Amino acid sequence: MFIEIEPDSTVPIYLQLAQQIIEGVAKGTLKPGDSLPSVRSFAADLGMNMHTVNKAYHYLEEKEFIQIVQKKGVVIHEKGVRKATATDRQRLTKEMRPILAEALCLQLSQEDIELLVKEIILDLKEVK
Repeated sequence: MFIEIEPDSTVPIYLQLAQQIIEGVAKGTLKPGDSLPSVRSFAADLGMNMHTVNKAYHYLEEKEFIQIVQKKGVVIHEKGVRKATATDRQRLTKEMRPILAEALCLQLSQEDIELLVKEIILDLKEVK
């Protein structure tokens, strides 16, 4: 899996890392049970602070995308791909609302927004 961090982005580095891991799960390049590097190893590989990787891992663990198991390491959670709960839907609605509001302010039509979402989904499902 290739991780690309944009240091000048307004998105915090830990969140960029977490989002790319989630994208790997969505694309199927990371599957439940797959191992991820230790915090120390991943930080060294990416040239970043261990605390940043640790923060990303805890964020992912909280959302049940990874599981941190003593003496086994970090693995993609068996619930990494699952049916959304009502809580998941509420959280996603809250997170998507400002993005959709911005799209409307940029005068994108509902059809434009739907097309954009379809393009993103197709990209995520594309086998690479």
